[in-house]
Amino acid sequence: MSDSPVSGPAVLVAPISAAALAEVRFDAQGLIPAIAQDAVTNEILMVAWMDRDALLRTLSTGRACYYSRSRRSAWMKGESSGHLQILREIRIDCDGDVVLMKVDQLGGIACHTGRRNCFYRKLENGDWVNQFEPVKSEAEIYGER
Repeated sequence: MSDSPVSGPAVLVAPISAAALAEVRFDAQGLIPAIAQDAVTNEILMVAWMDRDALLRTLSTGRACYYSRSRRSAWMKGESSGHLQILREIRIDCDGDVVLMKVDQLGGIACHTGRRNCFYRKLENGDWVNQFEPVKSEAEIYGER
């Protein structure tokens, strides 16, 4: 897949009204699951978490921003790897408790393991089997940690 975004605006910057934001149902920890889906192929790339600030930052910048539960802070997708997600469309489900973002995945890698998406393991005969190898190693993406 090409590194270039799909045709259309370079970045979707989407304002949100107070009424629309009130429809987003964050959990008791103030988080909501966020699914990143390729805007062209509809492939599910990854699932992460957002807090209110990450959602608002995503909407104001047009770049996917998530919340790290382990670090307890927001992180912009691609800030260290260069594999940005450019927002094309955002939706919530019928209950308002899941966000779906259609994105352009720059660099063709969404997973921190260097794979196109995070769903590379499939259950076969009772075991998880890798379905595809990394495009790049973690060392190539992040350097030595």
